[in-house]
Amino acid sequence: MKQYFSTTADDQPRKAGSLLAIASGKGGVGKTVVAGALASAFAARQERTLLVDGDLGMANIDVQLGLDPRGDLSGVMSGQISLAEAVSCVAGGADMTGGFDVIAGRSGSAALAGLDTAGAARLAAGIAAASMTYDRTLIDLAAGADRATIRLAAAADDVVLVMSDEPTSLTDAYAFVKLLRLRDEGAAPFIIVNNAPDKASAEMAYASFARTCESFLGFRPPLAGIIRRDSNVPKAIRAQTALKTLAPGTPAMRDIEAIAGLLAAGAESAYA
Repeated sequence: MKQYFSTTADDQPRKAGSLLAIASGKGGVGKTVVAGALASAFAARQERTLLVDGDLGMANIDVQLGLDPRGDLSGVMSGQISLAEAVSCVAGGADMTGGFDVIAGRSGSAALAGLDTAGAARLAAGIAAASMTYDRTLIDLAAGADRATIRLAAAADDVVLVMSDEPTSLTDAYAFVKLLRLRDEGAAPFIIVNNAPDKASAEMAYASFARTCESFLGFRPPLAGIIRRDSNVPKAIRAQTALKTLAPGTPAMRDIEAIAGLLAAGAESAYA
């Protein structure tokens, strides 16, 4: 059974579950970069880590990480290969310190983009089964809140919702949370404010979002952390390599490592 952060201040914060869905209300907020960097950060903590590209229509984690995958989710859903056979490796794979495994999607796949609720349920069950051999599994969901995305999010132990400090991002993030809680009324996603120009603006954005959730949904989502704007992030995207590989000590990567530590340990957010 899932265990959620309580909305009362006296209760202890929880650890994140082992199966995490990385979501965003809209595109362009850096969700996929965050997912890849979180996978690197968990792997550096000596957790066997799997990253699954759950963007069923516009998958691109393999492109961002410079992979030539031997298989993908399209082949899995068609029955041609198993999830295990679709695994590709980053930095030596999950059995190497700092490495992790990836299951790629396929951009433009009609079979994946048109996945119905039953298909999404089968995919979620398959990912859950595959996750049993890992300490941490991350699903990089599609941006937005279509039915398949919400189904995959609800099947995870926890959701990490990535947003920026822009009003459109906050509005779409709220819509995602509202739809998720219609599916899973106890869902309380962890919040990451990404690409923050400064701490103050990120804290203001989170506070506004949290107040809206409290007012209309009756809960306050926990802040996992703030990721600073960092010129090395677009450099890593252009280089098609993991941020930790390109610039291991860069500010954004340090922020993401701190977030991974908080999610793993259940520590109180420094921004709360």
